[in-house]
Amino acid sequence: MPVNPRFSLRGLRSFCVAARYGSFRTAAEELHITASAVSHQIKNLEEMLGEQLFERGGRELKLSSVGAQLYEDVTPLIEQLDAMVARYKKAPERSSIRISVQPFFASEYFIPRLHDFTATHPTIDIKVGTSDESAERHPGDADLSIRLFRTPPADMRSDLLFPLTMAPAGSPEFQRSMVVKGGKICSDFPIIVHETYPNAWKQWSEAAGIELPDNQKVTRLDSMIAVVRAAQRGIGAALVPIPIGNLWFEEGSVVRLFDKELVANVSYYLVGPEGDASLERFRSWILQTFVTAR
Repeated sequence: MPVNPRFSLRGLRSFCVAARYGSFRTAAEELHITASAVSHQIKNLEEMLGEQLFERGGRELKLSSVGAQLYEDVTPLIEQLDAMVARYKKAPERSSIRISVQPFFASEYFIPRLHDFTATHPTIDIKVGTSDESAERHPGDADLSIRLFRTPPADMRSDLLFPLTMAPAGSPEFQRSMVVKGGKICSDFPIIVHETYPNAWKQWSEAAGIELPDNQKVTRLDSMIAVVRAAQRGIGAALVPIPIGNLWFEEGSVVRLFDKELVANVSYYLVGPEGDASLERFRSWILQTFVTAR
């Protein structure tokens, strides 16, 4: 039996989709072609078969008796063909990248923005690990890391993101109780100190020209998350990293106590050796997102 050269699997598929929706326009949207292309393919199919598949003339698109029978016969075959092709279709290659990010940077700044990358790179799996905030080293089990360094490692690529900058902050109630006269804080002013930066308040005081009270109460904590949480609860004033802690300011749970900021002698760097195309895409996204974020 000779094969009709006009036979078109594409035409049969267009016919089945149009029959299922009862609309050339809706079929065109699913098939990513124009409605006129759907109509043209079905017309060619009708000419090949010598049969009218849809009843013309009404406002609704209805199958003829021949069209209804063809739809019933062909639909299972199209589904089987799609299933067979899916079994042979090669799945996209996946890659995995592990990045180590210091805890406060990770929770407040990095993870809230990570969806922007994963949504556009669905085949790249990102594993985020957090580790000791004070260790100035690139973890050996990470492909990339974002960490604070006075001097970044010389044996691998290091890209500067931004210097550690801190702003004095406290709860709204703490701010209302604060009294400053003649460049000196005259009210009760307990401070919260991150153990990694024990002299930060003294440095800020000297840079800002604001004298801190004598014999003030000091609360020492070993993580930045705990420091900011303590400030939120009204325990005292804290030096909060910006722009990393900006979400706390935006929601109003902590507020700035003074405009003067302290720029520390350490900076956030993106560190890690050169890698494959996936790794370099991730590195480029981080630099584009976080170098210009401030």
